[in-house]
Amino acid sequence: MATATKSKMKLHSTSIDIPQDVREQMIALLNQQLADTFDLYSQVKQAHWNVKGMDFMQLHEYFDELAEVIQEYVDEVAERATALGGIAMGTARMAASNSSLEEMNADLKTGEQFVRALVGRMADYAKSTREAIDTADEAGDISTSDLFTEISRAVDKHLWFLEAHIQ
Repeated sequence: MATATKSKMKLHSTSIDIPQDVREQMIALLNQQLADTFDLYSQVKQAHWNVKGMDFMQLHEYFDELAEVIQEYVDEVAERATALGGIAMGTARMAASNSSLEEMNADLKTGEQFVRALVGRMADYAKSTREAIDTADEAGDISTSDLFTEISRAVDKHLWFLEAHIQ
């Protein structure tokens, strides 16, 4: 997980009663998850736009629905970082340069290829989200931990949906 140092991070004023060092740690954590969440969103949209084959319509619609769910979490993670006095590092370029997720192969076409690729991305994202829950818990930021818990439940559900296509 990403960590920030006091000398690198300038915080905006806030009345949230979380110590500055904890806020800095959470902002760095949130920005790492923001990069991964935004990257995951873009990869799901890539699948949505490019899927081909007999299951096109089902997957095209599902990938769009999944992207909408993930996009909500992009916004919530970014807003939590700013609520803590930080800056959300949320451009496409920032996400691309900071994401820990594997890049989507541009040669994928079939539904099965896209589903398998997304299963891997979602599983990695689910793991990092659970790690973020633990990190926020250990830091004493229950609100950030709760946000990641909410995201974790949704990611696990959609990972189950994706895996059901290939089991």
